[in-house]
Amino acid sequence: MKNILSIAGSDCSGGAGIQADLKTFSAHGLFGMTVITSVVAENTQTVISYQNIDTKIVREQIDAVFTDIVPDATKIGMLPSPQIMEAVAEKISQYKPANIVLDPVMYAKNGSPLMDPGSIDTLISKVLPLAHLITPNIPEAEKIASIPIHTKEDMEKAAEVIFRECGTAVLLKGGHYVGDAADLLYDGNKVLWFQTERINTKNTHGTGCTLSSAIASNLALGYDLPEAVKRSKDYITMAIRHSLEKGKGNGPTNHFYQLYKDAGVSNQ
Repeated sequence: MKNILSIAGSDCSGGAGIQADLKTFSAHGLFGMTVITSVVAENTQTVISYQNIDTKIVREQIDAVFTDIVPDATKIGMLPSPQIMEAVAEKISQYKPANIVLDPVMYAKNGSPLMDPGSIDTLISKVLPLAHLITPNIPEAEKIASIPIHTKEDMEKAAEVIFRECGTAVLLKGGHYVGDAADLLYDGNKVLWFQTERINTKNTHGTGCTLSSAIASNLALGYDLPEAVKRSKDYITMAIRHSLEKGKGNGPTNHFYQLYKDAGVSNQ
């Protein structure tokens, strides 16, 4: 069994953050581990508050993992402050893990900020260049690339700017557009588009966390980047199509739909 690590925030309602990551890892048959950067009081409707973990504990969690059970891939999510970014960057530079997928979590599904607005420069200069793939949505890519994105041509331009700035492959998620969901993968040499049907549901809480975790999972399993993205897009589409009516707002996706279906167990 392959090992995989999530460095991210905790979502007490279970739909996003490390909870979504661990469910995704398990659905792919991997042994999941976590480094918690922040404890978030949130649900399907709102983020009430969050409390960041002391950087000493963040560093020591990373030490605890890498000195004992070395991950085959690492997913990085919520890094809420420059101090935590610097702590994670320091340890990533020390241990040099394989297959780093970074989801630059800036906002919750309802638009609530999950990153100190003054952190963007630290994110770009110290953290993003350490990843093998980053997975921004359109608002996040606009912040990183400092350009507006309205068209697919704008998406390609933004991906090129981010690659030039950070030197890492980019999966720019186009889910904020009307129409079919089209994501762009750019590795510095070629552009690949991944297009899937848009599913009419409000239950998309944690989709960014889940997609990036699925890509990290597939990289850990040995697939190359385009195949890992393709398989992960298929997985998140399935999870959204069979999403769960939990809570009063944007409900979670169904991480274990296929597993329960194969086992003959109801999972709705």
